[in-house]
Amino acid sequence: MPEKKISITLDGKKIKVEVGQTIWQIAKARGIDIPNFCYHADFKPKANCRVCVVEIEGRKNLATSCSTIAQEGMVIKTDTQRVQKARKMNIELLFAEHIEKCPDCVWRFNCGLLDAASKYKLLITRFKDRKKNRKTYKFANAVEIDGSQCIDCRNCIDACVMQGINFLEIKGKGIHQEVVPSSEPYKHCILCGQCALHCPVSAAQEQVSYKEVEKELKNKDKIVIAQFAPSIRVSIGEDFGLDYGEVVTGQMVTALRELGFEYVFDVNFGADVTTIVEAEELIERITNKGVMPMFTSCCPAWVNFVEFYRPDLIPNLTTSRSPQIHNGGIIKTYWANKMGIDPKRIVVVSIMPCTAKKYEASRSEMKIDNNFPVDYVLTTREFSFMMKKNGIDLAKLKKGEADNPMGDYTGGAAIFGATGGVMESALRTANSILCDAKEGKCVKRVEFKSVRGMDGIKEAVVDVAGNKLRVAIVNGIGNAPKLLERLNDFDYIEVMTCPGGCIGGGGQPIPTNNEIRKKRTEALYNVDKNLKLRVSCDNQNAKDILAWLEKKGHNYNHKVLHTGYNKKKSY
Repeated sequence: MPEKKISITLDGKKIKVEVGQTIWQIAKARGIDIPNFCYHADFKPKANCRVCVVEIEGRKNLATSCSTIAQEGMVIKTDTQRVQKARKMNIELLFAEHIEKCPDCVWRFNCGLLDAASKYKLLITRFKDRKKNRKTYKFANAVEIDGSQCIDCRNCIDACVMQGINFLEIKGKGIHQEVVPSSEPYKHCILCGQCALHCPVSAAQEQVSYKEVEKELKNKDKIVIAQFAPSIRVSIGEDFGLDYGEVVTGQMVTALRELGFEYVFDVNFGADVTTIVEAEELIERITNKGVMPMFTSCCPAWVNFVEFYRPDLIPNLTTSRSPQIHNGGIIKTYWANKMGIDPKRIVVVSIMPCTAKKYEASRSEMKIDNNFPVDYVLTTREFSFMMKKNGIDLAKLKKGEADNPMGDYTGGAAIFGATGGVMESALRTANSILCDAKEGKCVKRVEFKSVRGMDGIKEAVVDVAGNKLRVAIVNGIGNAPKLLERLNDFDYIEVMTCPGGCIGGGGQPIPTNNEIRKKRTEALYNVDKNLKLRVSCDNQNAKDILAWLEKKGHNYNHKVLHTGYNKKKSY
């Protein structure tokens, strides 16, 4: 049956709308711009900023459009003089809460507050900055909360609750209230960055590294190399006016070269390596009755969660390193050897969708011969800022090609950025390896669609070369506790901390919501679908490099491809 509709009048036009929609949703769908700073589609409306007010005929007070459900017969005006006056005042009051640090802020070119000030011709210094003495809380080298910029929308707290971590909380009352880290010793930030992804004014944000990278690019004694993650190619175009999910791989390569990077590699290659290593470990654990179920470990925020909250599960984590660490390690071993370059001269910069990747790259466990495989990690937002700062319009660039031998990749690598993608990629390769061992007496499968989708928990029994594997996928760390009560029900589990996987990572463009996550995911699966090779173990360059590492001996091979983790009490 069709949805029941009601009639309202919006800015003088009679329209029919679906029951249950808010005024803000209705206006947005019709191209009417109502500014807001506290609303996010992932959370229930809180109506804290009060910038989205509208006038409703018959009501004395203005109404917040983000929280007001349209009712039959409503007559709504979104841009009257009274509305404009209220909006201006409320935006000016927000500026009184938000210290302007624009020159160094990665939001400078995408700032909603600055856009609103320009639109309404505001004097942003009308009121004194009342939070200028507030602290900045830094969590490891990944995320920070700057109290001097906070506008009290509480989105960061909602994000932390969504993730089930509950690390952020409110201290004080009234004008003295402040977002602070929990004082409870058993609560820890896992550095997922969802607070930063949901903050409308960059009070919660990544700890930036672009300044250090800019210095390295000017150092003639260094060879500075960029590598970019699977999901970046379907998200960063949004910051340059392109459609959600538009693939801009080639344009990114060109942009990185224009920024001064001497070589550009694709972390999709590292994802193929990770897949092969992880699939081989899965087969080995099944064959030799190792610790089960095996968990994926390429999500560093999930690893942080295990180390802090469930150290008993450390043996269950695959020892395979993540794609960015594999790629960086191969650059500083195989590639450096091939090119005759001292690894100490090489600076590897990762472009990642994730804030926790900053911490992962700095872990001492990752060192190879006392060298970190990855020297700096920039978020998608930092990369976007660097391009805009240097006058580079990604949307207008010609397509370039990543450098080889780490430019080739399969469809199995492309889907790493989506929830279920790591699992499916490993299943494809495990199935192929086992089928080859059986000399073709089983069917090679390319797609395992039962592990796809945006459900919080997905479960399936899959056939891998005649082996029935019980698998599960956790989409968003907030869903993990329920599944962790049933470990004996599974053989292999993927956990991605951020909703949607890396396409919804804490370092991705803002806004990010379910609608946008779905479009980015669809784009990754289309990349996979259109590639000739779709199984990671069919990447010949990856196999050649793995063979080279194997010839170097077990210890060398192991330290480049594997790692370990430990129980943590602090960073």
